[in-house]
Order: sequence, then C-alpha cells, then structure tokens
Amino acid sequence: MRIMNSVTRWNMKSNWIYRIVFFLTIGLLAGSSAVAQTVPIPSFNLEIGQSTNPDQVASTLQIIALLTVLSLAPAILIMTTSFTRIIIVLSFMRNALGTQQSPPNQVLLGFAMFLTFFIMANPWSQVYDQALKPYFNKQIGQEVAFQRASQPIKNWMVRFTREKDLGLFLRIAKLKRPKNISEVPIWVIIPAFVISELKTAFQMGFIIYIPFLVIDMVVSSVLMSMGMMMLPPIMISLPFKIMLFVLVDGWYLITASLVKSFTG
Repeated sequence: MRIMNSVTRWNMKSNWIYRIVFFLTIGLLAGSSAVAQTVPIPSFNLEIGQSTNPDQVASTLQIIALLTVLSLAPAILIMTTSFTRIIIVLSFMRNALGTQQSPPNQVLLGFAMFLTFFIMANPWSQVYDQALKPYFNKQIGQEVAFQRASQPIKNWMVRFTREKDLGLFLRIAKLKRPKNISEVPIWVIIPAFVISELKTAFQMGFIIYIPFLVIDMVVSSVLMSMGMMMLPPIMISLPFKIMLFVLVDGWYLITASLVKSFTG
C-alpha cells in the first residue's frame, strides 16, 4: 500500500510538472513572437534573373568575384603570409617536446594567426593605403586597385623566396628570363615562396629538435645501463624536456626567432 501511495503521489507531482512546463513553453513562444513583431529583422534576397543593363551585369560579376575571393581567403592567408613557417615550427616544437596534444591545435593555430597579423601589419597597411582606400573613395578602378594591392605582397614574398625556387617555376611555366622581379607574375612567385618557406621551416624545426634529441638519448642510455629496458624512456625524459624548455624561456626564444626571421 505504501508503494502504491508513493507511486500515486509521484504521478500527481509529475502531472503538475508537465502542466507547468507546458504553460511556460506557451508563454515563451508568445513572448518571442511578440518581440519578433516589434523588432524589425532585415532580410536579404538573392535572385537570379535576366538583365539588360550593363551596369547590373558588371555588379553581378563583381559580387561573384568577391565571393570567390572570400572562399579562397584561408588559402591566401596561409600561402602568401608568414603563417606557413610559423605553424610548422610550432608543430616541430610540440613534437620535439613529446607532449602529445599540449598545447592543443586550437592554441597553436590561434598563436600562429596572431603572429602572422603582427608580422604582416606593414605590407597589409600598404595594401590599404595604396589600393583599398583609393578604391573605396572611387579614385581608382578595380584593375588598378588589384595591381596596387598585389605589389606590396609580391615585394614581401620576394624577400624570402630563393632564386633557385623562383627559377624552377619559371622553367616549368616556360617563361622568358625576366629582366627584373617586377616582370615575374605573382602566380609564379607564390609557389616558389611556399617551397622556400617549407625549407626554412624544416631547418628551424631541425635546430629545435637537437637539444631534446640529446635528452632522449641520454635518458635511454642511462635506463639501459641500469637494466630498466622495460621502462619507456619518454616517461623519464618528458619532465626533463619540459623543465629545460621552461628554464630557457622557450616560448620567448622561439617567438623572437620567428619574428626576427621575417623582420630582421
């Protein structure tokens, strides 16, 4: 009987709970509908149709080109800036420490992105002053704005591009030997810049690996001499590598080396 009474009381309480939740839901829906009626929400319509006005056709093509550029923005950010070298060096550093996913990928990517903004501030400011600002003020056309915008980025990439890599893509593209760097198209400079950055990043990563590799070798030799062959060396060497990295202020040294490799 006690069990039946407790079940009955629980059913009565649950019915009241369901009723309260139902009325609260109705009240929230009614309130949200009232807010939606009082607050104007802007709408955006994208229509496809025929046009006989050349200005409308040109505007449509400009919008399509803008959407294409926005879709390629991550690739442009990675391949035409210092982001490639920075993220590779940071990945080498994490692998050399052997800390698995610490720092996590989100932290490394965010740090590399903000370092990229810091390093590219000067070229991007030139792009804004020479191309975007006059274009927004309707002082120059779209083609002139594109040429002026690409010139600072092109000059910046050439500073860190090896002649060997640049000559490789000039031969692959079967272009004549240019008289100066201004005659080299930007679509040739970008892949040459990327492979130059990859080589530089791997060189810096190898230098970072050396002290941590020495610690691993010393710990492995000590464990083998003590007969502890079943004990993984990484368990002993990891605290020593973290301690060494903290004592020498590793983040400061790596950040300073990365920034000076572009600005020094």
